This record gives sequence, structure tokens and C-alpha cells, in this order.
Amino acid sequence: MNYNDTFLRACKKDQVDTLPVWYMRQAGRYDPEYRKIKEKYSLLEICEQPELAAEVTMMPVKKLGVDAAILYSDIMNPVASLGVKFDIVKNVGPVIENPILTAKDVAALQPINVEKDLSHIIKTIEILVRELKVPLITFAGAPFTIASYLIEGRPSKSYIRTKTMMYSEPEVWFALMDKLGDMVITYLRSHIAAGAKAVQLFDSWVGALAPHDFEKYVLPTITRIFEGLADLPQPKIYFPGVSSGELLPYLSRIQADVIGLDWRVSISEGLRRTGGKFAVQGNLDPYVLTAPMNVIEQQAKAIIDEGVRQPGFIFNLGHGLFPEASLDKLKELTSFIHEYSKDALARQSWNQKERSGV
Repeated sequence: MNYNDTFLRACKKDQVDTLPVWYMRQAGRYDPEYRKIKEKYSLLEICEQPELAAEVTMMPVKKLGVDAAILYSDIMNPVASLGVKFDIVKNVGPVIENPILTAKDVAALQPINVEKDLSHIIKTIEILVRELKVPLITFAGAPFTIASYLIEGRPSKSYIRTKTMMYSEPEVWFALMDKLGDMVITYLRSHIAAGAKAVQLFDSWVGALAPHDFEKYVLPTITRIFEGLADLPQPKIYFPGVSSGELLPYLSRIQADVIGLDWRVSISEGLRRTGGKFAVQGNLDPYVLTAPMNVIEQQAKAIIDEGVRQPGFIFNLGHGLFPEASLDKLKELTSFIHEYSKDALARQSWNQKERSGV
């Protein structure tokens, strides 16, 4: 099998013959084989075993035929190197032993040491770069999303402690943002040095902020992160998570290549709000996968028809896969995206030539 670089070409808005597709959380509990592994090992235990983590990363590439792999890891992994003790609790998520609440807590956070604390992740990346015939995407959690876990102590719906610190103690907040921003830059640069072909910054919960608060309290750090990666040619993706459509107009200043959209904003509207600067990734509602296959294909078709109107579109979900998703439906959907988008791209190219009189 030749190397499939369709995903990388789409990130750079180069011409493609078929739309690339991958799925957030594509190595996950919808796969019975993965569920068997999870009966024996926790998520963090899998991450600590490079050969096993690489195997899990490659499962959806082999089973679904997707055009990119995403590293099997967790956004909390690099936080351990800062000196934060946490666990990933089943049906809860990250739980922090001692939440970050004061300026003293922030000052106590150590600089990340990838070589000392996270060498298992680098080894996993190196294995995957050797084995894969599609690009490897690695990732980090964005500062607001990581901070929400560190401050709240666990997942939250209100983010009351997080917003209280942000509004009431801005100097503490920005000190925390600076440390987390440094962590992300160092972590992602180490991934690219190990051979990662693209990186994604997950900001799953930043949509909880009002746009003006995002602009004031979060965007400066996001901007600095992408500036800190700008000298590297590998594509960079920013996914501002769910309910983030109102934040999109503020992203035009960041030095990313691709913006991920959730399902609440259409592809066309997402492009308009971001000024057409970026390639776009998204944005099927994951729970459409509970529908009959003809409904799934109908919704995918509508997204593809919008996506092919301009260069630079990557088909994905608007958020991660969920355990009840069907492996068989995902296989069918992946094949449908490839087949339908090939025809749609050919039609689009023909129409453009007709309009231009070529």
C-alpha cells in the first residue's frame, strides 16, 4: 500500500481526488476488540505501553479505512509532568487529587519534562510513524479545557470555580494560562520531532465562555501556542469544541491551518465566520450514527456537498465517537464518504471549468 497523504493535502488546501475522513475518538469503546483490551487495562495503563497504545491507534485505520490516525492518548497525560496527581475515573473523567485554587498552587506547577516523564508517548509516536501508511495526528488539550479540570477537580457543567478564578483573580488565571501554554508548545513540538505529521489542539469546553471572555482570557494563549509552532511545516488544527460557533470570528488571527467545527454551525457558515482563511474539519453530529444508514448517508451527503465547494475540507464528526456507535455503520459511512466525495469533487471541478470557459 502506498502512503496516503490525502489528509495532509486537504489541510494545506491542495487538490484532492476524494475527501479525507477520520473520526475524533476513533480508537474507542464502540470497537468490541478495544473493549476487551479495556477489561484488562485502564486508559492510562494502555498509554504507558507503547506497543499496545500503537496497536490501539492503528485499529480504526485497519478496520474503517480512515485517512489519518490519531494517537491513542489523553489530554491529561502531559499534566502529570507538571506535578499534578490525577486519575481517569470510569463514567466520570479526570479527577484531580489536589485542585489548583491559589497563586501558590499555580507557582508550584513544574515545567513539563517530556524526556523524563513522557518518553512512553514519544516511543508510541515513533512506532506509529514507522508502521502507518496514513498520517499520524497527535494532540494536546488546550489551556482553558485543561484548566477547567485542574480548578474544578473533575468535569463540570457550570465551570463555576474556573470562571470565579478568571473573573476574580485574573493574575492567577493568566499565570496558569502561561504555564499551560508553555506545556502545550513543548509537548506538541516533541511530538513533531518524533515524526507526527499533524497536531490538533482540543479545546472541548471553551464554548462555555462568552465571546468577549474568550477573546480576553483565552485567545491570547491560543494565539501564542500557534505562534510557538509556526516555524514547523506540519499542519496544525484547532478544535474549539462544542457550542463554539460564536467564537469562530475571533480565530482569524491564529496561525493554524485547520479549524474543526461542531454540528451546530454549517460548513458554509463556519467558513464565513472564519473569513475563509482556514481549511475546515467536521461536522456530522455523532449521534446521527444511531439513525438508519440511509439517514446517515443523507446527512453526510449534505456536509460533503458544502465541503467540496472550496479546497480544504476534511470530513469528521462534530465531537468524539460514543460507545454505542456501530462499527459496521462507521465502515459503511467511511466508504460512502470516499465514493460520494470523489464524484462530488469531479462535478465541482467540471462546473468550475464550465463557469470559467475552460
